[in-house]
Amino acid sequence: MAQTAGTQGEIGRQAPDLKKQLKMRHMTMISLGGVIGAGLFVGSGAVISSVGPASVVSYAIAGLIIVMVMRMLGEMATASPQIGSFAEYARISLGDWAGFAVGWLYWYFWVVVLAVEAQAGALILKSFIPGVPQWAFALVLMLLLTGTNLASVGSYGEFEFWFALIKVVAIVAFLGLGILYVLGLWPGSSLDFSNLTAHGGFLPHGALAMFAGVTTLIFSYVGAEIVTLAAAESNEPERGVARATNSVIWRVMTFYVGSIFLIVTIVPWNNPSLQPKGQTRGPFVAALQVINIPGVVSIMSFVVLVAVLSCLNSGLYTCSRMLNAIARRGDAPEVFLRVNRRGVPLWSILISTTIGFLSVIAAFYFPDTVFTFLLNTSGAVALFVYLLIAISELRLRRRIERENPERLVVKMWLYPYLTIFTIIVFAVVIISVGIIPDTRSQLLLTLLSIAVVLGVYWLVKRPGNVRLPGRNAR
Repeated sequence: MAQTAGTQGEIGRQAPDLKKQLKMRHMTMISLGGVIGAGLFVGSGAVISSVGPASVVSYAIAGLIIVMVMRMLGEMATASPQIGSFAEYARISLGDWAGFAVGWLYWYFWVVVLAVEAQAGALILKSFIPGVPQWAFALVLMLLLTGTNLASVGSYGEFEFWFALIKVVAIVAFLGLGILYVLGLWPGSSLDFSNLTAHGGFLPHGALAMFAGVTTLIFSYVGAEIVTLAAAESNEPERGVARATNSVIWRVMTFYVGSIFLIVTIVPWNNPSLQPKGQTRGPFVAALQVINIPGVVSIMSFVVLVAVLSCLNSGLYTCSRMLNAIARRGDAPEVFLRVNRRGVPLWSILISTTIGFLSVIAAFYFPDTVFTFLLNTSGAVALFVYLLIAISELRLRRRIERENPERLVVKMWLYPYLTIFTIIVFAVVIISVGIIPDTRSQLLLTLLSIAVVLGVYWLVKRPGNVRLPGRNAR
């Protein structure tokens, strides 16, 4: 690890440095905001409808799996903060091919996410101002968040701080109101948990549906790992990552599991308002309407819009930093190393924005062909990235203990047993994605994406072949 860290340091001196402007409060809210996405506010209704009250258990299991991944990332990030985070750890532990594949695949995943979130944000804004075309709203959102990211990393951190704060306040307010309601302390309510069992039981679709829900829900937690990427631009990377990973358990259990428990307690799981095509804007709205909160549709539309903006903001940041990181290793053109006078990777942001907006155009004009293809080719990427994170930690932990044991500020629990268990779980989840008819195409097309990336690696990085016009790490 010491030798590898030195190599990274030499590369960092050759390339322009990114500014360390993220403060501890930024890191704290980035870690909080990364867990709370628009999928929680809106998409959770589909899971509740397909699983029933047992969706609480599905969320808890999926959350614990992500907790394991974050703990492993926290261990590696505090021991050796790296630009590129888990892509660099994959390279160190598994070889250049792994770093190349993880970096490019993760970048591609977030570029497609930009299109999804820009489209979602445009739909919300169009509901408020129906006279403006949807593509215009998407363009405005992309340009707004691009400007934020180009200003400085501190500007990104400040916007994300307030976005995350609004999301956290909304969740905490919902938890407070929901608890008062289910305990019978809210006007017109009574102590009543009958919805957990009254409509076909706690497991109306059986235990298999509950475990199948876990496969879908892991995607809901994607984004929690962004804080380890941001650590490289923080003044206190070890402290920030350690705090984030140590608190991830209560964040997952409170925000996700707590919210879903209250929803299925307040609203019958088979209520049409929870269905994806229901008349409301998601399960939170349905629950708050039962509690009789005035103006709930407008309030939640605003909160969901903030969640979308947060995801766009973080998505652009993630794309640009990953592109900059893989360029530092000679895996991308050298132009992506350039930073402006504020220490921001200018061209990395611009190319990510451009390709992201091309994806937005594909989403508008070719939703059932081009965009569906892009979405499916990136659909299961996060699962493979998380799998490689676990394998990387399994190998790197031994090296850290041998070379720099004092750097193990954060340790993975019950190593190596929980790490091996997590690897097995992700292998099972990936196989499950291939077995389930609705998600099989995602796995097959994601495997195609992986094959293409590894094919490119073989062509440009194999000794004797033409290399990308970037810096070579060797």
